[in-house]
Amino acid sequence: MIFSSGKMVCTGAKSEDQAKKAVFKVVAELKKGGIVIQGKPEITIQNIVASAALPGRVDLEKSTYVLGRTMYEPEQFPGLIYRMDEPKVVILLFASGKLVCTGAKKEGQVFEAVHKLHGQLKQQELIY
Repeated sequence: MIFSSGKMVCTGAKSEDQAKKAVFKVVAELKKGGIVIQGKPEITIQNIVASAALPGRVDLEKSTYVLGRTMYEPEQFPGLIYRMDEPKVVILLFASGKLVCTGAKKEGQVFEAVHKLHGQLKQQELIY
């Protein structure tokens, strides 16, 4: 999406590099079309959404009490919502071990959050 203010939103990229390449490609196409663009684009990653699968099933009921900062209402939604403090992300965790991590600003934060969560679940014997 490109707005008249000059701001642009890029979605669907599979990596930070891919998002940056997409922005530069669009800017090049705009210039080629005769639109005057001064300077280089200032790119800011606002939100990374990633999915992952942990090796095993997770006891969501017990995880609710052990992890803290969670919400789990299986009648409303089948996943546990975990608001991690560091890195500051939100993880939707399902009993199957699959998860969605959102809110990261760098790819490294996603890897850190998933690794940290997996370690906590293993340590507390909540994954089997």
